[in-house]
Amino acid sequence: MSGATHPAGGPRLYDRAAELAAVARLSARVASGRGGVLFVTGNPGEGRTALLRRAAHDFPGTAHRVGAPHHRGPWSAARALFAELAPTPAAGRRALRLARSEGGLARAVAALAVEREAVLICVDDLHLWDAHSRAALAAAWQETGTRRPGRVGWLVSAARHHRFPEVPGAETVRLGRLTVPGARALLGDLCPEAAPAPPVGERLLDEAAGHPGVLAAAVRRLTAPQLAGVVPLPRPAVDDSVLAEVYGGLLERLPAASRRRLATVAVVALAGRAGAGADGANGAGTAAYGIGGGGGSAPGEAARGGGGSGRSTPGGAARGARAPAGALEGLVADGLLLRRGGGAVGFEDPFLGRAALASARQPWRGGTRAPGGSGGGAEAEPVDGPVSGAAPAADRRAAGAALARGEGHRADRLGPPAAVRALSPLARGRAQLVRGLAALAGGPVMDAHEALLQAAELLRGRAPVEASDARFLAMEAAWAGGDVEACLAALGGGEDVRGLERDFADGLRAALTVRLDDARTALVRVVAGDGGADDPRLLLRAGAAALVLGDTAAAARIHARALVRARAEHRTALLPHALEQLAYAELRAGRYGRAALAAREGLRSAESTGQHNVAAHQHAVLALVASVKGDGSAVAEHAGRALATAGAHGLVQAATLAEWALARAERGRGLAAQAAARLVPLVRPGPRGGHFALRMLVVPCFVETAVAAGREAEARDAAEEYAAWAALGVDGPAPAQSARCRALLAEGEASAYWFREAVRRHDSCGNDFERARTLLAYGTWLRRRRRPGDARGPLRDALVTFERAAAEGWAEHARSELRATGGASGGATDPAALRELTPQQQRIARLVAGGATNQEVADHLSLSPRTVDHHLRGVFARLGIRSRVELPAVVDGWDADREVPAAAAARRPGR
Repeated sequence: MSGATHPAGGPRLYDRAAELAAVARLSARVASGRGGVLFVTGNPGEGRTALLRRAAHDFPGTAHRVGAPHHRGPWSAARALFAELAPTPAAGRRALRLARSEGGLARAVAALAVEREAVLICVDDLHLWDAHSRAALAAAWQETGTRRPGRVGWLVSAARHHRFPEVPGAETVRLGRLTVPGARALLGDLCPEAAPAPPVGERLLDEAAGHPGVLAAAVRRLTAPQLAGVVPLPRPAVDDSVLAEVYGGLLERLPAASRRRLATVAVVALAGRAGAGADGANGAGTAAYGIGGGGGSAPGEAARGGGGSGRSTPGGAARGARAPAGALEGLVADGLLLRRGGGAVGFEDPFLGRAALASARQPWRGGTRAPGGSGGGAEAEPVDGPVSGAAPAADRRAAGAALARGEGHRADRLGPPAAVRALSPLARGRAQLVRGLAALAGGPVMDAHEALLQAAELLRGRAPVEASDARFLAMEAAWAGGDVEACLAALGGGEDVRGLERDFADGLRAALTVRLDDARTALVRVVAGDGGADDPRLLLRAGAAALVLGDTAAAARIHARALVRARAEHRTALLPHALEQLAYAELRAGRYGRAALAAREGLRSAESTGQHNVAAHQHAVLALVASVKGDGSAVAEHAGRALATAGAHGLVQAATLAEWALARAERGRGLAAQAAARLVPLVRPGPRGGHFALRMLVVPCFVETAVAAGREAEARDAAEEYAAWAALGVDGPAPAQSARCRALLAEGEASAYWFREAVRRHDSCGNDFERARTLLAYGTWLRRRRRPGDARGPLRDALVTFERAAAEGWAEHARSELRATGGASGGATDPAALRELTPQQQRIARLVAGGATNQEVADHLSLSPRTVDHHLRGVFARLGIRSRVELPAVVDGWDADREVPAAAAARRPGR
């Protein structure tokens, strides 16, 4: 572009007062020597380039306008920038070398700019600049925001889908649509010779909807008789050719994967609009496209495939395995080309939706393709009717108009509307897949199950990989909803699945029908096959298989690897699922600190990508972790948020985890009866009970709570069922926990035998937290049978494990039991505690620690026994102990701490 200082005439702008005011503020800063950066963003045709031209025209100093070069290579845009700024080619080459050196682009620009003269550099279409030049510009702008920049200002424009860098002090303005008076004034300038007939003008203004570029393109394509109203206008006046002129450059430069996914969203919008009829339309170009799915953590999570990763999204599963996962996510993030709401995604710009639909019928380059890609490498089936490349032009125009205005598409009450019937099975299957993904991400999971099963049937034989992913996702939705029969229905129809995915489906089906030998054989192959897999989708399935087998160590290892791969591939929408699986594996292994770390990161990732069902599950995991730590307020907060989403969306698994966490918190506060009542529905079999995959995991907690609440009959029934389940070998800690349940229910010395047996079994299963719980229960049982010496060993071991796991609630319980035995609990030997006692209290504490009774202390100190008892209670409160039997250990600790400095003082010279 030319960099003329003052063009002959500046472009006329409409409804841009705020934008021009921002430009004026930038000019004032540049004139005062403070410099600055102003970012301008907008959709194609909304006037970004016109605003830059007007700014260059109005600027009082020297203004340069630089656009993206035709050739896009490393430093190509920076080369064009310096060619514009430098007085000679040689100076431009020197500036480019300087920009690529340590000094950076800011130093190169400063070397070219005249210090006494204000300079405005207008950078157009930043999103089309090469990455090297953009990075250098960002560094220069950040330096401008933190140091005195001189009299250089930057006015930078980019498309809406581009993210500007973080620059201190930079201002951003967004171009919008014109008002009706502004659009009418623009229309008058577009037709200077003769104003269009009033009906023609009103129709053009109505269809252009305030978009200046669309209005200008539509007017350019009309003849003079059409503008005069002599010849009828095309219907619609804003047709595919107009949208191709305005949006073709944007769509053409997007990655192929992004174009395919945008086209699929547009197809769903057409079908949904036709199904709703003109009265139920939500606006032009809207769609429901789920970016991921989720709500459960267990086998079904691995079947997500890539709910947000490009694998099971419409666009071809096999093709998606080689496409970058951020193709669609980058368009959704921050409400750029697409907007998210309620777990669904729609077009930010309605005209972009129509342009994407037109690109599916007749791409800007290449031949006709179905809107979702090839579907696993096979030839794409042509889409009939309104989305077919072979459809008549009149039908295509009518479909585009229907998408934008809802004309002629009122739904047939007795069957699908005509627009839906016109879609091919492949297009309908992908549309159902989109709806299922949206519901799986943030809607009722059983609705997602039905939509995904329908998608699998429509795609079977036409796009086999997508059909397979749809079935796995349907199974995942049913798993999150706690419906075993629905899980089996989803797993039963994938005859075309082969390899490890076949083993995964067969193993899950066998596990759900309690054929554990068959399940183990198939799932072991899946777990063993993770070594050759770099695809996060396959790794998540292998990790889920390990969880079903009860191998928590392998599950944590595989899910951690899947997380690393998802991060390396920038699979933003897959990250919440990988983190959810990892958190659940760490939770099952008893590593609560690691589980909380993964769940917090997963919660942030799920909320940022709109995956509300996954967020509910992460809240449930965090509630369980908080119940271990004894943080009642955190339990209530996370469990409440999990239950709010779970109740609305049918997330039985997340609800079970949240209720379990609330019950554990109540048990920690001594509310055994209330906790037992909360746990009863979770361990009850059948549709009114808890989640089928979590029921047995809750039983040990229920048995312990029910025994404390006096509900021993129910606890005994649950323990017997749990013993039979533990014998199946599908959960590592289960045999040890079963022995603990027997110990709690046994009488006499039989309890001691089962406690010792439980500890022995814990030593081989690797779950230290559950082992500590058994040791705590054993120590408590010994203390209550007046065997404090035998109880101290198990209680000390339990205390150390709880402190190492940061399980403060359980650690405090162990400390109180240890204090009750007369042993040191680790919390009362601080020498500073001695200074908190008065001299009289210290004397009383030492006498009592020496074995004196209250009467003997009273006689020795000339006090009354009542006064001694009062002081002794104060000593207990200050030291955090409960009885006089703990005083000897505390006083011995004080004396030991005093002997060290005394001995050191005795060794000093001169003593």
